[in-house]
Amino acid sequence: MYKLDQFMNDLQQRHPAQPEFIQAVHEVSESIIDVINRNPRYLHARILDRITEPDRVFIFKVEWENDDGQVEVNRAYRVQFNNALGPYKGGIRFHPSVTLGGLKFLGFEQTFKNSLTSLPMGGGKGGADFNPKGKSENEIQRFCRSFMTELQKYIGPHTDVPAGDIGVGAREIGFMYGQYKRLHDENTGVLTGKGRNWGGSLARPEATGYGAVYFADEMLKAAGDGLEGKTIALSGFGNVSWGAAMKATQLGAKVVTLSGPDGYIYDKDGINTEEKFQYMVELRASNNDVVEPYAAKFGAEFFAKKRPWEVNADIAIPCAIQNELDENDAKQLIKNGTKYVIEASNMGCTPEAITAFREAGVLFAPGKAANAGGVAVSGLEMTQNAMMLSWTFEEVEEKLHNIMQRIHANCLQEGKQQDGFVNYARGANIAGFKKVADAMIDLGY
Repeated sequence: MYKLDQFMNDLQQRHPAQPEFIQAVHEVSESIIDVINRNPRYLHARILDRITEPDRVFIFKVEWENDDGQVEVNRAYRVQFNNALGPYKGGIRFHPSVTLGGLKFLGFEQTFKNSLTSLPMGGGKGGADFNPKGKSENEIQRFCRSFMTELQKYIGPHTDVPAGDIGVGAREIGFMYGQYKRLHDENTGVLTGKGRNWGGSLARPEATGYGAVYFADEMLKAAGDGLEGKTIALSGFGNVSWGAAMKATQLGAKVVTLSGPDGYIYDKDGINTEEKFQYMVELRASNNDVVEPYAAKFGAEFFAKKRPWEVNADIAIPCAIQNELDENDAKQLIKNGTKYVIEASNMGCTPEAITAFREAGVLFAPGKAANAGGVAVSGLEMTQNAMMLSWTFEEVEEKLHNIMQRIHANCLQEGKQQDGFVNYARGANIAGFKKVADAMIDLGY
């Protein structure tokens, strides 16, 4: 029998100074530990010990030359967490904050997120402490080539299929894919998030934001409610926020905030026109991490160094980064009457915030379920590459919608309590865990 406190203490001893990873494992383990303790097969196979250790981790240096001819060195990682369900699948992140512990947290979460999609994908994550901001395009290209020269030893279309993430968009994927092709002399689906004209999938940039809103739509319907007429507070201003704002607007809601490190904007008229959506794309492409220019262009209010969770909104959708919404933010949202919180970022809410939502009866959707749309369409891109065909935008979107509906149904089934309240976090953890655990046992050890 597992005891949660003892297990977590032992885990922390084995993985010191990795708070994000420990947080992620604790959040999942407290949901699934009773399921494990009631199942003799899971206990005999020591599933909890095995599922919380990565299969392998690669750490390597990336040497590259800047425009001044000076050699620079970055540290890079690839965490191959669990491949019970299929090839490792998870993004590559280029950001100064990248650490092994952070990537292990993301790879662990990715394992269950990918399980929820029902597509044959395992969980992984990678990246480097390289900062693309302020770098020339030639410098970014040289870094990507050097990074892929080492990474290509560990990946492949049937082994590990990375994608983009923070700091890695279609441009960076293109530079890396080009280097992979030079080294292997083949066209394969070894990366996703590729450009549309060389193997990418339509609807991939929109997928995470679209998927989060589709999940929100199902969540509100299950509660006897609907998106029509609802006010939504979003954080971030990148791909996820952009996709969420567009889809929410299509479904009749009004998005009123975006945010960046400089603060947030409040647009009382709603972020709801093609001009505003296109300007979000321009902001993202500028690599300046500021949203104040939006306020100046469209007459919105700007609140420096503040977060959007102080705004009155029916729905809050964090779309930026982990732990961006804390207990104080949660209490403010509850005070303002927010009824639904949907994580479109990975582990966007702190444990204390999630507890506050649950105690207040606010329905909370965890990232591993709500933001699975991105990796779902990455999986669909893998399928298109393998079949040597290309689906229309409408075909991909329909498949994405169906996947998000299935994810919601599974979370609802596992998370509905006797009093009728739906603990979506618990439901997502249990649904995602069972599929991976059963596959691990079936495959032997």
